[in-house]
Amino acid sequence: MADAAAPSSGAPEAVLAALEARSRRHETPCGDGAMAWREWGPPGGGTERPLVLFHGGSGSWRHWVRNIERLSADRRVVCPDLPGLGRSAMPPRADTPAPIAAVARAGLASVLDGAHEPYDLAGFSFGALVAGHVAAEAGPELRSLMLVGAASMGLPRPRTELVTVRDKEGDERVAAHRHNLAVLMFADPERIDGLALHVQELNTREARFRSRGFAGTALLRDAVARAAAPVALVYGERDAIAWPEVEARFAALRAVRPDAWTGVVPGAGHWVAYEAAPAFDAMLLDMLDRRRA
Repeated sequence: MADAAAPSSGAPEAVLAALEARSRRHETPCGDGAMAWREWGPPGGGTERPLVLFHGGSGSWRHWVRNIERLSADRRVVCPDLPGLGRSAMPPRADTPAPIAAVARAGLASVLDGAHEPYDLAGFSFGALVAGHVAAEAGPELRSLMLVGAASMGLPRPRTELVTVRDKEGDERVAAHRHNLAVLMFADPERIDGLALHVQELNTREARFRSRGFAGTALLRDAVARAAAPVALVYGERDAIAWPEVEARFAALRAVRPDAWTGVVPGAGHWVAYEAAPAFDAMLLDMLDRRRA
């Protein structure tokens, strides 16, 4: 049987189309338009509370393409396109993550069965920053928060030399995507497959909101300090935004949340949920099981 965590057989376009076709879609207000949401799994959530996944910067729900099938096997998985990314409209003016988080939190209350339905939340990279700000304002309905590949912890972000993609087409554009994935997203360039390149292309073409300016701040650390929910922080071992000081980021979190749970996925880079999907899924599910009430 094929690994459900890695839907990589077939053309990338067909893989994404099949996964999206199985989703249930919602729209909630966002700026002058709508925020797009997709969900998979049992409509009633099965026996588990919903799991909400926020994608990374210049991304979309597709950042979770290798995780959705495994995670939705017995629970309701909810993935938005964050404001200004994917199919979602631009948010109101956002000089901090707070306005984006407010839009996401209001939309989430609508997509779930009310503002007080318990749920778990995981956010990747920029999505971790948004998730932290959602958590800072959430009540007991938020049962746990997992931050994945998070910046904005009050520490400098290592410099990554990305190349411009928007002025390129054809093979030159594909080569630029491959370079950027190798420099920022993957620990092992040999793991960059056709599906990863296709996801990167779609995400780049749809991205309008620029989030990189937040990475060198302490905005996430300060937001998480106000959150009531249990917090976990996970990195790929060779995450380009944390290596070689992953432990310093754990220490920054523990300075404000001594109870925080931390973990490292061996041999993976920033896009750990894709590059090491089975190991990441197992770590996430273990964290959720530890937080089970």
